[in-house]
Amino acid sequence: MERIRAVVHGVVQGVGFRFNTRQTAQNLGIKGYVRNRPDGTVEIVAEGPPDQVQALLAWAQTGPPAAQVSHLETESLTAEGDFSTFYIER
Repeated sequence: MERIRAVVHGVVQGVGFRFNTRQTAQNLGIKGYVRNRPDGTVEIVAEGPPDQVQALLAWAQTGPPAAQVSHLETESLTAEGDFSTFYIER
């Protein structure tokens, strides 16, 4: 299992980024959450098999059609297995 935290920069709020991230993560079998941050970025914490986590990160490089991703900041975290699903944190 792999856990990452990614901060997505660019035009990523108000464009369906969180909804589409949740849908993509659920399709990949990843658990964790996505949330908007006050600075206009989106934070993703994702845990699952390494190949699927990397596939989610690859998707997040562009996001949904209305998004304009400028870059991602990522960091590896310790996988804890404490998520039961992938959800949008409000």
